[in-house]
Amino acid sequence: MTTLSAWFNKRKEEQKQALRENEVNIDDSIGKLWSLCYNCNSQLPKKDLENNNMVCPVCDYHFRIGARERIKLVVDEGTFEEYFSNVKGVDPLGFVDTKPYSKRQEEAFQKTGLDEAVVTGTGEINGQKAALAVMDFEYMGGSMGSVVGEKVTRIMETALEMKIPVIVFTASGGARMQESALSLMQMAKTSCAVARLNEAKILYITVLCEPTFGGVTASFGTLGDIMIAEKGARIGFAGRRVIEQTIKQKLPSDFQTAEYLLKYGQIDFIVERKEMKEKLSKIISFHTK
Repeated sequence: MTTLSAWFNKRKEEQKQALRENEVNIDDSIGKLWSLCYNCNSQLPKKDLENNNMVCPVCDYHFRIGARERIKLVVDEGTFEEYFSNVKGVDPLGFVDTKPYSKRQEEAFQKTGLDEAVVTGTGEINGQKAALAVMDFEYMGGSMGSVVGEKVTRIMETALEMKIPVIVFTASGGARMQESALSLMQMAKTSCAVARLNEAKILYITVLCEPTFGGVTASFGTLGDIMIAEKGARIGFAGRRVIEQTIKQKLPSDFQTAEYLLKYGQIDFIVERKEMKEKLSKIISFHTK
C-alpha cells in the first residue's frame, strides 16, 4: 500500500520531470531577456511582452500576472488604498507534508512579496470608486485558506458600508488543504457575504482569470451579478484529468476554457486584458446611473 509520504514524493518527481521536459534550451543570459509562450512556443522579448500587458503578440495568449500588476492595469494611478494587510496566516494544524506549512508560507512570501494569496482594497476606475479583491496564483497556487476568505469577506462588508461596487479577480487552484475544514468553511463565509451584497443591491462583478478552480469556483467566484473571464482562462471545479477518469470519457479540447463557458451561457463576457479597465468602467457607470 502506498503511503501518503511516498505519494507526495512521487508527485514532486513528476512535476520536476515535467519542468525538465518543457525547459527552453537557451543559455541563462538569453533566458533573462526572452520568454517562451506556452501556447504557440514563440520566443518573445521580455520587454515587449511586458509592454503588451503580458499578452503574447503572436497568438494573444494571456500570461498569468500578479495581483499588484493587475491592480496597476485597472485602477487609476494613486487611488488604490489597501485594506486588511494586517490579517496574516498562521498554521492552525501544525501541518506537514513534504515540508511544514509554515515553511511554505514563508517561501510564498519570499517569492511574491505578498502576505497572502489575495490583495484587498478600494480604488477608482476612471474616477468611479470600487472595492477590489485581487487573487495572486503565485502565492501557493492562489489557494483559499482562512485569511483569503476573511479578507474577501471583509472587503465585501466594507463595500456594503460605503455602498460601492465590488470587483473580484480570481486566480486559484482551490481550497488550501493544509488548513483542512477551516479552509472549506471559507466557501460558506464568502458566499454569505455575497448574499448580503445582493440583498443590499450592491453590484458584484467577478473576473475569472487563468486558472480558477476548486473552492473559489464553487463559492464567490461564480456568484457575480456579472461574470467576466479573461481570454483563454481555464475555469472549473475539478481538473480535466479527474473528470475524465471519473466519467471514463474523453472531454472536448476546449473544455473548461472561457470560450467553452461562454458558449454554454456560464459567463457573460470574455474580455481581453487591454480592454478590461474600460469594460469595468462602463459596467459600473451603467449600473450607477
